[in-house]
Amino acid sequence: MTTAPDQSSQPASQHGFAPLAIARIKGAQRANQIAVYLIYAAIFAFVVFGTIASIKMFHDNQLLYRLFFNLPYVLIALTIPITLYDAFIIYRYRLNQASMVRMTIGVSAIVLIGGLLFADTAWLGLSCWLGVAFLFKVSFKRFFDFLAVDDHEIIETADDLESPSL
Repeated sequence: MTTAPDQSSQPASQHGFAPLAIARIKGAQRANQIAVYLIYAAIFAFVVFGTIASIKMFHDNQLLYRLFFNLPYVLIALTIPITLYDAFIIYRYRLNQASMVRMTIGVSAIVLIGGLLFADTAWLGLSCWLGVAFLFKVSFKRFFDFLAVDDHEIIETADDLESPSL
């Protein structure tokens, strides 16, 4: 005779998601927040070093020019592995439509690789990765807002839909 596993020893799921899945998604959200901070740092570096490099006294300073030109590229390029991990988590747990995740990663990768191979530029491809990080930020926020909804609100809303008042 076989016995069914004891359901009381199983951790409770929240809206159908296991606690381990929620922990992984929360970790991906923290990683995405790091990517967003790196993007903000890249924008800040571009503005600050570009402004300083445009001052007549610093026109010939190669260090400032390299910081203005290369540092934002490096900071945004550091977000690409983080964004790929976030894409895997979002795709794995279906937090966004699978076609949208494939499209954003695919277009960003094609534009970046195509720009590097054929146009000798990376700015357009890296700008695509900016948008991907912010898209994933919204996806994580929507998911955790969904989990924060009280079950009683869902039941009350369902009851309101079933019995319309005239």
